[in-house]
Amino acid sequence: MAAESIIRIPPYYYIHVLDQNSNVTRVEVGPKTYIRQDNERIVFAPVKMVMVPPRYYCVILNPVVRGADGAVELNVGGQVRLRHADLEIRLTQDPFPLYPGEELQQGVTPLQVVLPNTALHLKALLDFEDDHGGKYVAGDEWLFEGPGTYIPQKEVEVVQTIQATIIRPNQAIRLQARKECKDREGNKRVTGEEWLVKRVGAYLPGVFEEVVDTVDAYVLTEKKALHLRASKTFRDSQGVTRKTGEEWLVTMADTEAHIPDVYEEVLGVVDITTLNSCQYCVVCDPVGADGKPQLGQKKVIKGEISFFLQPGEWLEQGIQDVYILSEEEGLLLRALRPLEETNEDGEEVTHKPGDRWLIRGPLEYVPPAEVEVLERRHSIPLAENEGIYVRDIKTGKVRAVIGHTYMLSQDEELWEKELPPHVEALLTVGRDAVVDRSRDTSEGGTGAARDRTRVVTYHVPHNAAVQVYDYKERKSRVVFGPELVLLGPDEQFTVLSLSGGRPKRPHARRALCLLLGPDFCTDVVTIETADHARLQLQLAYNWHFEIPSAAEASRLFSVPDFVGDACKTLASRIRGAVAAVTFDDFHKVSCVFPLDFLSLGGHKYLLVSLFFFLSVWEKKHSLVLYSSISMARPIYFAA
Repeated sequence: MAAESIIRIPPYYYIHVLDQNSNVTRVEVGPKTYIRQDNERIVFAPVKMVMVPPRYYCVILNPVVRGADGAVELNVGGQVRLRHADLEIRLTQDPFPLYPGEELQQGVTPLQVVLPNTALHLKALLDFEDDHGGKYVAGDEWLFEGPGTYIPQKEVEVVQTIQATIIRPNQAIRLQARKECKDREGNKRVTGEEWLVKRVGAYLPGVFEEVVDTVDAYVLTEKKALHLRASKTFRDSQGVTRKTGEEWLVTMADTEAHIPDVYEEVLGVVDITTLNSCQYCVVCDPVGADGKPQLGQKKVIKGEISFFLQPGEWLEQGIQDVYILSEEEGLLLRALRPLEETNEDGEEVTHKPGDRWLIRGPLEYVPPAEVEVLERRHSIPLAENEGIYVRDIKTGKVRAVIGHTYMLSQDEELWEKELPPHVEALLTVGRDAVVDRSRDTSEGGTGAARDRTRVVTYHVPHNAAVQVYDYKERKSRVVFGPELVLLGPDEQFTVLSLSGGRPKRPHARRALCLLLGPDFCTDVVTIETADHARLQLQLAYNWHFEIPSAAEASRLFSVPDFVGDACKTLASRIRGAVAAVTFDDFHKVSCVFPLDFLSLGGHKYLLVSLFFFLSVWEKKHSLVLYSSISMARPIYFAA
């Protein structure tokens, strides 16, 4: 192209021509046919002019300097003057060429249309004054709100496009100030301050406003309330000043839907507390009329009622039922603080802290906050032969109540009577006669456990006797059967420890009652004749007790083990008699073997008839002989 001398420039095209003599570049605009001179050089082929249609713009770097009439200014050498490092924004106009030094920094670009509820965040790069007389300093920020078409300016930078936030019913947006400013309602805001906008519709944040969050309202019902806490001292939507850390409730009576303020912290949703006509509750640390919690105090609320527990309040034992007492019931009460009340007779009664008293039914009772319910007592029905042990907590005296329905007073309590383990086992087994000690453990666990507060009873069988000793009075009494023994608080049974087995072993059997007979016992005795023949006799004794008078009945229990003593005494006498004869003589006359009268002190309270069953063992011949001898002569020994 530089070698061609004739250049045809179409309409709306241009070329740059360099004059090599003056080193000045000029612009030639078509349509024309340009004849190049020898001292000229064509810089580039014909280029289409920049065409900016309506609603478009372009940015020119290093634009030319124009005079007041719009003509391009030239320097002394004829070169166009440029505003170096400057920008020029050109809107729709006739097609124009780019002069030497000008650059198209941004091509033809549509103008930005700002829609409704949209704005452009603008920032001033240089100090300037707009067409409307507004003055801006570098760093100023403002919004260009739609709807409209934004005309770019070289002194202004578009930071971002801001969309409006839609606020629905029961909703708000939380805003924060980036620097000191005025909001859209004209309120002054400081840097970092937060506030809510609750107006329904589209909200376009200001240039120094930042949307932090969208806050939804809490919909309140009759059964739910909102528990709030202030994170900073402020005035709430109802005009109440809230201190930092203060807690309160918002109920449906205040508002149907609550949007928490920026300084309100939602701690939770509180359910309503409902009491029916037979319920009550004790509220601890209740909130007073001034809205402050009364620490350490209590308040009793009785139904029917529905209420919300205020912050800091709590139920001592939850929802409790009203005490409904019948004629056979009562309540044991204790005063925690001084209390004045009216009793059943309409008299004013004053209770001091620690006082105990009993109220009886029929009635409905709701204990005040100053009263503690210790126990609910029932009348104890007792038959003619039933009883309980009652202890007076003031004096310590224990007594037995027998044969009528009884309710403990405020100064009484049930007392448990302790019995020795072997007596407990004998009572649990429930036998009337002698009990084998080897079977106590296995059989004693099968019975039901004894109620220790009930009077101990024992059925004395027919023709038997039981001795009971009173440790307080230091007296004993003997009860003959058939009879029912009722033990007093200080009484204990006399336990018989008898010999048992064959041969007899001491303390083999235990019993509470002594069988008066007639009865029998057996024993195995080893004897030796004069010629040293060792024999084993199996003996059976029939015995019974004769009681001359009731005054001497206690002598029945003067011998702890009458079975063992009788068997030992009789065995000794038999061994002495047999040792004086030979085996042959003893065997020949075994049926009519003479025995002298065995006297055991001359007492005739126990009558014994003796029968011998002879079992002979001959060591040398391994011969076992069986024969029997009888003795019709009575033997007496002491009880």
